[in-house]
Amino acid sequence: MSGVLYICPTPLGNLGDMTQRSLDALRAASVVYAEDTRVTGKLLSLFDIHTSVQRCDEASIQARAGEVVERVLAGETVAYCSDAGMPGVSDPGQRLIAAAREAGAPVEVLPGGTAVATAYVASGFTCPRFYFGGFFPRKEGERERVLQGLAALDAVLLFYESPRRAGEALQAIAHAFPHRRVALCRELTKAHEEVLVDIAPQVAQEILRRTEAGEMRGECVIVIDAPNDEERADAHANAAQDAASRAAELLAEGTHTRKDITKALQSEYGLKRNEAYAIVLEAGA
Repeated sequence: MSGVLYICPTPLGNLGDMTQRSLDALRAASVVYAEDTRVTGKLLSLFDIHTSVQRCDEASIQARAGEVVERVLAGETVAYCSDAGMPGVSDPGQRLIAAAREAGAPVEVLPGGTAVATAYVASGFTCPRFYFGGFFPRKEGERERVLQGLAALDAVLLFYESPRRAGEALQAIAHAFPHRRVALCRELTKAHEEVLVDIAPQVAQEILRRTEAGEMRGECVIVIDAPNDEERADAHANAAQDAASRAAELLAEGTHTRKDITKALQSEYGLKRNEAYAIVLEAGA
């Protein structure tokens, strides 16, 4: 008898999004492992499914993964559900699937909705590429490093965030990308779904106001549009300004030729040769 681990997506909020394949897998399973037994237990009850549910969350995944894999290898049909959406996207399902693949246990991932794809489409941003960064960093220094590292990426950026921290996260994004549009997607597929789109500083200001007023509810996806022409122009102007200062420093040392300094500016600041040379000439005037 061949066992299988079914990865079962569940609705983000609207029960009408539950797929027939997930329902069939949950009914066929001898056991369902879940990120939260209360959430999944309630879902199963609503669909009149009486399969046993076992917890397999962030705290227990390391111990549970081996147990799940052994049951599948022994021929059992096992299902896994996260709290909502597609398991394996920034939740313990990632490690469970990795453990099963490593052990050679059959895994079947059923298709279903994810907050990432839903928010990306809902934003209305037209860049055909996107980058999902998981949960937005909590620490200020890490936030700055992540945003700086992604600044030049020609793609829409998406992060999960809690309603409590969304305001601070958006404030950091507004500081890093003041010219970009941002979409704050909240309560996706639920009765009070909201997609708030504006330039980053405006969205940050509104969400900070709501946070202070105790009005923020529901899990959030933050969607940051790809770099625009205004941001590129600002970045280029800043690079040229920094390059001018650097050229003046190197000329003052008196040990570098104009040609050498031009090459250095091209390398350090990404300038074209003619522009870099013009900066060197002006610095030496």
